[in-house]
Amino acid sequence: MKSLKRYQYEKYAVLCSLAYPRVFKQTRYGFDPNGQRTIANRYGKTMIRILWSKDKEEAVIVIKGSHSIGDWLINCAIWKRSCSNLGLDYPIHAGFHYLLNQESSPSHKRDTLGLSVFEKTMAIASALIEDGKRIAVTGHSSGGAIGCVIADALEHKYPKSIKRIVTFGQPSIGGLRFRKKYQLAHKTYRICCDLDIVTFLPPVPIFYWHVGKMLWLYNGRIYENTPSFVRFGRSVVSWVMRPLSYHLMSKYIRNKDFFDDR
Repeated sequence: MKSLKRYQYEKYAVLCSLAYPRVFKQTRYGFDPNGQRTIANRYGKTMIRILWSKDKEEAVIVIKGSHSIGDWLINCAIWKRSCSNLGLDYPIHAGFHYLLNQESSPSHKRDTLGLSVFEKTMAIASALIEDGKRIAVTGHSSGGAIGCVIADALEHKYPKSIKRIVTFGQPSIGGLRFRKKYQLAHKTYRICCDLDIVTFLPPVPIFYWHVGKMLWLYNGRIYENTPSFVRFGRSVVSWVMRPLSYHLMSKYIRNKDFFDDR
């Protein structure tokens, strides 16, 4: 697996962050004026943005996390459902399965009723791939989880069409069968920050597994593939010791800039 470069991390992190506001001006970030298609959820709220430029090989699928209390409750549906209707040979988290299969409200003049979020995303991405694009997928929270499933489905349909997958604060998606069948682990980067509790969900060890390379941003460093129990243990110890750390002289030295240079 190739390493994730800093500029790549920053690009996907910015796109994930800016995907949440209602209005997103893609031209400010190097995409064409007509290089954006949005995919709405069942309530008509934008859930996925697909971005591209004619002169660039890479198109990017950006997926938001949970939008509402209802979506958070859906994340609690931790039983599994088969993805055979998506063309994939494994079951995944039932909540994520629902997010993919919910009907997508029309958000473009070409949109029609009756298509699911998954079907609409696949149709738009497939047209871009057939036009010579390779696809990068990025998403936050549950958006990262369903992004992995979308990417895997595209890779099954169009081998070598996926450039990379970068997720932020992503919960696990499926069980051991999913982990064995998922074919993009070597292109998947799962970013975790400090003690982000969502990255430990669902809280059912063995029943759920993560995939790809985990990059843990913690204490000013990047750790690779740190086991969950080690990550949790270090974070708890850090919390317990933090009040004592404020007594160290290094803290006092670091705060010298508060004083005027007189």
